[in-house]
Formats: sequence, C-alpha cells, structure tokens
Amino acid sequence: MSKPILIHTHFHKRRTGVTRSIENVLPFFDEKFETYIYGYNVEGNKISSSKLKSLLFSKKEVVVHCHRNNEIMRMLFFRFLGAKFKLIATRHAETTPSKLTLKLLKSADNVVTLIKSMSEKLGIENTIVGHGVNVNLFLPDNTKKLSNITQENIILCAGRVRKAKGQVVLLEAAKVLKQHSNWALAIVGKIDKPVFLEELQAIAKKHNIENQVYFVDETSDIISYYQASKIAVVPSFSEGFSLVTAEAMSCGCSVIATKNVGVHSSLITHAKNGYLFEAGTISELEKLILKSINNEIPHLGKQAREEILMNWSAKKEAENLIKVYQ
Repeated sequence: MSKPILIHTHFHKRRTGVTRSIENVLPFFDEKFETYIYGYNVEGNKISSSKLKSLLFSKKEVVVHCHRNNEIMRMLFFRFLGAKFKLIATRHAETTPSKLTLKLLKSADNVVTLIKSMSEKLGIENTIVGHGVNVNLFLPDNTKKLSNITQENIILCAGRVRKAKGQVVLLEAAKVLKQHSNWALAIVGKIDKPVFLEELQAIAKKHNIENQVYFVDETSDIISYYQASKIAVVPSFSEGFSLVTAEAMSCGCSVIATKNVGVHSSLITHAKNGYLFEAGTISELEKLILKSINNEIPHLGKQAREEILMNWSAKKEAENLIKVYQ
C-alpha cells in the first residue's frame, strides 16, 4: 500500500527560523509519508509545479502544510480548481492576525500555533505544537573557535537585528565588558535598518566597548557561533516562538532570556536550566551577565541541553505534527 503524501511549502526569499523549523522536522516524516517540499530557499526533497499538480489532482491521500499567507492562497487556488487534499496552516506570529490572515487560516482544515499565548490570541480553534531542534546538528562543542573574534570568551545574541529584539537593552547592559577585556559580544543576524545599526554602534562607543562588540551578518554557519559562545542572551520584547533560544540551549550555552516572551518561560526554569529577566530591564540583565562572567552563578549549559533533549527535539515536534496530519 502506498504511503500518503506530505508536502511542506516555503515561498520566502530569505532563510528564517521558519525555514530551519521545516528542515528540522522533514526527515522524521519519511517513515509514515512520501515527503516533499514545494518552494525555494529551503533544503529537502523538492518537487516541481507540474509534479505538485499531478499529486494534488490524483486520487492519493495528500496533506499540504503551509506556513505563510501566500502559500495558503496558492493552495486554495488549486482547491478552487477541484484539487482534493488536507490543508494544514501554521501561524508563526504572536501578534493579533489581520482579517485576511484570519480568513485564510479559517479555510485550513487544521491550524497549528507554537505557544499558548499565540493560541489564545488567535480566536479560532488550533493545536499547539512547539518547534523542535535538530539535536544531532545543534550539539555542544567546547573546542570551537571563531577566527573573526579575538577575545577568548563570547556572549552571543543571534537573530534579526531590530528594536523588538532588544539589542539596545543588551548593549547598555554590556558596559560591564569594559572591565573584562577577554570577553566579547557577538550580535549575529540580518540588520533591518542601517540607522538602527548606527544606534547600536554608538552605544558600544559610549561605553568604550566597541573593540569587544562584533556585528556579524546573517550566516549559514550559526551553529559555530552557538558552540563557540559561553553565554547566549535573548533580550527580545516579542517573539513568535524563539527557535534561537532552543538552539542555543541545545548547543550547551548558558542562556539569559526575557521572561514570558515567546516560549522562553516554557523552555527555561530560572536558575535551573537558564536565567530569565524582565524585558527592558537593563540593570537586571547587567547583573546576570556580570555574575555569569565572574562565575558567581552557575553555567547552566549542560542542564539546558538536557531540557531540549527531553522536551524540545525535532523528533518530538514531528510526532506531534503527525497526529495533526492524521
């Protein structure tokens, strides 16, 4: 008996956390489904438009999982033409959806959200399935060194560089680095607005730490940055899920993240497997960074990794998604 077909869509000109979340789970579907990816900028078993159409209009059992409005629209067009398939849509943002988004989501057979607050805000029936990490890829490696950073110890902040991600708070708190010349702060990610980068550089200069702060553009080698860093800080004011936090934990970083933002408070139990602080409070973050540097609070990378292995692996996410598909 042939397996049912599963198609994940990805129409986006950039690789994002959504991209990585799709790639993480794809291998775990192969046992139960004939799995494909339709779109671009994503790794996987890709299919052409003609092959997609032949599957959608066949008598086979097909599940299509979309992640963005433009993908749902494309699939609804095929449905309008008479294609029969089960449509799953994941809502990746925590913000209140627009009328259009809500209308599109309502047209799906099942809607997936990532966290409780997102689920409650949506206002329509949905199933919560948190992202999972590829734990065999995102591994600790204490020997990893970065050639572009001269300091011995690294604090990492990964993800989009924009106001909502809290890098201003982090740089104000990072003034403590001035007394610790062998520590660096690496801010890795796509910069939304050059003027915001200038603002961040000015803060570093104001605190005389510009030689300890590195701005690194979005990189496909993000794992090396996690592995080379002792501490990862996620100072965001808002997050959809925050895959970065889970990935940093999987790589054995001691993570300091904002309380009740995205999945942070579900991933992290304060002082057990990481540290939480109130979003926007520079003094609180400053204290946690300083105590971590001075080893006055334990490095919780090992406990962080254990939490991910136990509860947040891509395999676990795939198992939960299969329940939705079936």
